[in-house]
Amino acid sequence: MTDTPAVCTAPPASPLRFVIGGFIALAVAIGIGRFVYTPILPHMVAALGLSKLAAGLIASANLAGYLAGAILVAGPRLSTRNWVLGGLLVSAITTGAMGLTRSLPMFLILRAGGGVASAIVLVLACAAVLEALAEIERSELAALLFAGVGAGIVGSALLVSGLRAVGFNWSSLWIGSGAMSLLGVLACWNLIPAHARIRPPTHENRDAPLGERFTRLAVAYGLFGFGYIITATFLVAIVRSHVSTRAIEPTVWVIFGGTAVPSVALWGAVGRRFGISRGFALAALTEALGVLATLFWRSVVGISLGSALIGGTFMGLTALGLMRGRELAARNPQRGVALLTSAFGLGQIVGPSSAGALADRLGSFTVPSLMAAAALVASAGLVES
Repeated sequence: MTDTPAVCTAPPASPLRFVIGGFIALAVAIGIGRFVYTPILPHMVAALGLSKLAAGLIASANLAGYLAGAILVAGPRLSTRNWVLGGLLVSAITTGAMGLTRSLPMFLILRAGGGVASAIVLVLACAAVLEALAEIERSELAALLFAGVGAGIVGSALLVSGLRAVGFNWSSLWIGSGAMSLLGVLACWNLIPAHARIRPPTHENRDAPLGERFTRLAVAYGLFGFGYIITATFLVAIVRSHVSTRAIEPTVWVIFGGTAVPSVALWGAVGRRFGISRGFALAALTEALGVLATLFWRSVVGISLGSALIGGTFMGLTALGLMRGRELAARNPQRGVALLTSAFGLGQIVGPSSAGALADRLGSFTVPSLMAAAALVASAGLVES
């Protein structure tokens, strides 16, 4: 891979092709690479006897890698196509390799490597596609880009459920997910243009201060990362832990991912109607209600509603935050997106490990879920202050 930037962006004649490439890239790197751990986790716990703390550490390793990847791309100007394709390949390999070991240290290494790759793909693909769409005044297509995450979640959830239905074990679930990811890499190879790029900042803009509004947004984005990731990581484990909801284990993650697909279009419309900051706050409060529903309404209806509310907001929040960050950091959009991703990653690192440790000590996810809801409410208040 080269550090030499390309010199032009996607031509106006092919915006949809570029967006579809970004859609698949996010499906692979985030929808599968990050989130397939959640439906596979209960089967790993049952087969390997992992503690909640160990499960949380594996999740946090992925998110620590995510933070490292975001920091990596915050500064240098990178060739978008080469780094995105390289990140996708690493994501696919580390995902499949999870099924080839039983060692906790190896799980941590592989998930950390996958996290680095997912952040590189997210930052560069989003910054490049959003900039290309802004240049041709087709920003409404951003909803399709971010819908890739939900599509990846749904696809991997269906794959995991299907493989389990015919008797495959936890390791085969990882290998199958890695194989699915490789297909996405091949698709992106043909869809992401060789001349995709992010406009380099001028010398005077490269290190320009981003301002107080950006700082508040970054803190709110970090609290959002902390709040949503606790329930997102342990949702299937929570469903499995109660007899009254165990029957919907195969479908709850499909609900989560399915509601994520249209969520960016929905919350994008809210943002256009009420302003991006207020839309972000409303989505964060809605997500907090979803977290509380999984805690206090332990029934098929309650868990399904909670899953829909969380799934139907987390990508909306992600997109609104990145779009607002790009506005506030318009002179250096790659840096703005990378810094927000770093704040988000920091919140995600703390979430699963602290939640797993508390759940092991207290015997339930009640306190971690309350912490998650409180963080989301604080995020809403901060971005609106």
